[in-house]
Amino acid sequence: MPLALSGLLLIAVCYGLARFAYGLFVPVFRTEFALDAATVGAIASSSYVGYCVAIVAATAAAARWGARAVAVAAGLCAATGTGLIALAPTTAVLTVGVVVAGSSTGLASPPLAQAIAHRVPSERADRVQTVVNAGTGLGVLVSGPVALLLADTWRWAWAAFSLAALGVTVAVAVTVPRAVATRPAGGATPPARPRAWRRRLGTARMLAAALVFGAGSSAVWTFGRDVVSSAGASEVVSTGSWIVLGAAGLLGALAGDVVARLGLARAWSAAMLLVAAATLALGLAASTAVAVFAGAAVFGGVYIALSGMLLLWGTRVFPDRPVLGVGAAFLLIALGQALGAPLLGLLADHLTLAGAFLAAAALLVLGATVRPRPEHR
Repeated sequence: MPLALSGLLLIAVCYGLARFAYGLFVPVFRTEFALDAATVGAIASSSYVGYCVAIVAATAAAARWGARAVAVAAGLCAATGTGLIALAPTTAVLTVGVVVAGSSTGLASPPLAQAIAHRVPSERADRVQTVVNAGTGLGVLVSGPVALLLADTWRWAWAAFSLAALGVTVAVAVTVPRAVATRPAGGATPPARPRAWRRRLGTARMLAAALVFGAGSSAVWTFGRDVVSSAGASEVVSTGSWIVLGAAGLLGALAGDVVARLGLARAWSAAMLLVAAATLALGLAASTAVAVFAGAAVFGGVYIALSGMLLLWGTRVFPDRPVLGVGAAFLLIALGQALGAPLLGLLADHLTLAGAFLAAAALLVLGATVRPRPEHR
């Protein structure tokens, strides 16, 4: 359906290109702008802070002005930010571009989640939500070959990302509904609200899980390619691992089916342990190509699946206001990444990159114990 396709593409350019491609180009940026690991982490953190501000604004704006206006704003933000990165003459301008580009992701998720929740029949909504969310993997997959082909002219790569974002913005303006219906698709009765105590408990668990997940995952997104390059891997291996990560991320579209089969609680814990193992493999075995590709594949697929599970978790905690639940969950992912990236950068400077990855994996194992209440399936 047009809404699902345009939503997937918007997530691809905002998350996969405008936000996470920064990590792919960290080795180039470190050379071009003479950055140390702490500064690399601080710039990444500033992007996540921009995301936090944007997602709060988008959650309110989507309810007031409708999904289309906010989704178009997300596309324009991605195009502007990536354009600034392409033109950046100094670290300051690079940072502004990274912040603007990263903010686009905060604007993208809430309106798409709300539009799908209200326009797609309930029996297909979970699957469509997770398919659209898997657009991150598509964007990461595309960014890898572009970086490999334009390794010596990285500014042209970011210019291409900006043009892609503009094209997707046009598609979003045509396909995303102008306003969101006040009732679910098909005229069904809105779901009953959970009791206040149950909602509070569910919200606290969801936010804690999202925070830890964001902090732990920031190691790979910020320093993933850097740790592989530092271990002596070739350009083909380090960039190829990013391509594998993105391709595997497309499998995250199956998160809705996994949750339907295992239940959200079991699926969450198992996936967090898997992403911890992948982070550990990338950090401690970065000199071994097989371990790098295996770790990247597991991380890519499971990360996207986990973000999809948080999306579903948010819509279940707030079934009557899905945009609020999704906005809160994704806000805490970004807040965790904003805190994790600079702290892990400091650990890398004072210890080693491998030590930073070990700390990130430990956080993710801890996050496996913070899970939603088991539900009857």
